[in-house]
Amino acid sequence: MKKIIVLTLTLSVFIFESKGEVLIPYDYPQPDVTQVDQDFYMVYSTFAMTPGLQILQSRDGLSWNIVDAALPDTIPGYGHKDGCRAGCGVWAPSIRYYDGRFYIFYGDPDIGIYCIRSANTKSIPCQWEPAVLVKRGKGLIDPCPLWDKDGRVYLVHAYAGSRAGIKSLLAVCELSSDALSVLCEDRIVFDGHVGNPTCKGPKFYKIDGWYYIFCPAGGVRDGWQLCLRSRSPYGPYEAKRVLEQGSTDVNGPHIGAWVWDMFYHTQKLDVAGQILHVQPLRWSRGWPIIGNNGEPAATFNRKMESRKFEIPDGYKHIPERDDFDAQEIFPYWQWSGNRQARFAACHADSSFLRLFTYPVENLQNAPNLLLRKIPAGRAFQIETRVRFTPLERNSNHEQAGFIVYGRQSRLLPVPDDGRWWLLRIIVSENQTCRLYRSLDGRAWEMTSEPFRVVPGEWMGARVGFYAIHDLQPTQDAGYLDVDWFNIAW
Repeated sequence: MKKIIVLTLTLSVFIFESKGEVLIPYDYPQPDVTQVDQDFYMVYSTFAMTPGLQILQSRDGLSWNIVDAALPDTIPGYGHKDGCRAGCGVWAPSIRYYDGRFYIFYGDPDIGIYCIRSANTKSIPCQWEPAVLVKRGKGLIDPCPLWDKDGRVYLVHAYAGSRAGIKSLLAVCELSSDALSVLCEDRIVFDGHVGNPTCKGPKFYKIDGWYYIFCPAGGVRDGWQLCLRSRSPYGPYEAKRVLEQGSTDVNGPHIGAWVWDMFYHTQKLDVAGQILHVQPLRWSRGWPIIGNNGEPAATFNRKMESRKFEIPDGYKHIPERDDFDAQEIFPYWQWSGNRQARFAACHADSSFLRLFTYPVENLQNAPNLLLRKIPAGRAFQIETRVRFTPLERNSNHEQAGFIVYGRQSRLLPVPDDGRWWLLRIIVSENQTCRLYRSLDGRAWEMTSEPFRVVPGEWMGARVGFYAIHDLQPTQDAGYLDVDWFNIAW
């Protein structure tokens, strides 16, 4: 049972102005958004990390807080022996509400399409049923369901070329009434090979007798947003470009979600990952007009009313500081793989977190890296206070410290002397990084040459902590204590 705290906001009506840049200045790749009553809910790709399938909530569609995770500990299909399978797991989920339940669909590119249903509820956080493999197959990705007025359920999805051996196609099939099994084979409804390559990330809607599929094409960095429409879920579909960079600096508007007069998409910003944007949307002659007549808008004005907002204790958006004084690790931290209880212990009474060393053959494949997102498009500085106490007579086999994690990671190790050390990371606006450590906070030692931060597999770079030992058998583990963490810009 999650403890609930109440955050009371002043009741007022005001105008929100977005600069056409970001709603959240952190990596939330491949998002989807839905609305139930007065609440908006968003899911995004969490890949192999846990808590997985994190869910964000908003009362206005513009300011967001993490409130739940449908896969809190384990990504289905992967055991502890698999370690961290970076870039695998949860790809491009969709979230819908139908007949008293939330449904989240996602594609695992190596296994198939999964569905997770909630218990009967109208709000999140809630209880989630175990994930069900709805459709097995390599390379089946980016699923989105549609409940028709006659009760039939359809599913649209895309293909990952790296696994399926083909891409640039969208397919539709029919699902059972509980949405947990398929009733027929796929039918290809859109072929983007000529003019719209790498079409993927479809979102399915029905309006006034028309079936609409929103999807990006052309690639994450330089692509555009399509809208398809047909009188039948199986097509034929007309296609129209409805959002592209044009003369703006918002490159490749990617994987969009439509809710009322708002269209959400991301922009790829290299090291920081995919950053969430919102655009105004209106309809004209059966087609959506997004942004400034098809280009990302410079501003977005929208009336909205702030209300009392309940946020589960420990669930909030990414704060600058963590003093580790709670009984659980806040969910803006994620493990690099499936969580195990033995990874860490929360010493809330003494206000520190203890990470135990874990046996790994390759640091990049370690499941016990404790990581968080980095801010986008700005210089920033991180400081933390830590101490490393290796297992007696095992210090040559253990190490711990701070990690800048990406496809190529860099380490800031802590001396194994059991003393408290201050670690500092300074990242410039062009993502050049410098690593420092100090015993007293006055004299700082730079521990390596400056280097460029590298993004992760399908996601932005992360920063956090590591505590590992080699595969030599041992009956206990050393540990890294983390007193506090602070990020500033």
